[in-house]
Amino acid sequence: MNLMISMAAFALAASISPGPVNVVALSAGAQFGVGASLRHVSGATVGFVVLLVFTGFGLHEVLHQYPMLTDIIRWAGIAFLVYLAWKLAVDNGHLNVDTPTRQPSFWQGAVMQWLNPKAWLAAVAGMGAFVADGEARLIGLFALIYFVVCYLSVASWVYAGAFLGPYLRSPQRIRIFNRSMAALLAGCAVSLFYV
Repeated sequence: MNLMISMAAFALAASISPGPVNVVALSAGAQFGVGASLRHVSGATVGFVVLLVFTGFGLHEVLHQYPMLTDIIRWAGIAFLVYLAWKLAVDNGHLNVDTPTRQPSFWQGAVMQWLNPKAWLAAVAGMGAFVADGEARLIGLFALIYFVVCYLSVASWVYAGAFLGPYLRSPQRIRIFNRSMAALLAGCAVSLFYV
């Protein structure tokens, strides 16, 4: 039981803390509401758990043998975060009801996790701490616990965004919010230079 509590605490600390996936969840919740944003939550959760399981079964060894792959993932993640930050920064804040805005998708959430160095660090550190010997039963247990905790954590950011949504009814407030989210994403990208 202590092991499960420790796994859950680790998953909560890694999943609830601010990062690119959570910033996008917050923004999506504010713009599109809870229902539409849960696709992003589901994708981010499934994407991370798949990464976690692969890491548990030896992906971290491949990355250790080929450190260039880690650099490629890091730079792709930085480029993706800069792209998302730019898209938010240049948004004019007008909600165009005639042309539907692109809502976050399941696949965007999943891919974000695979391009997110924070997710890679959490997967490697978590597996190293709790399942260093690669025991399949413990990998499965950790993945199940992480799935529940990650889903609830990312969803809480969506709910926070949905709570803020009613305060963002004017284009000026939307621009301020989007530029704040862009600055947070850009900050995440900058922090990845030092990982």
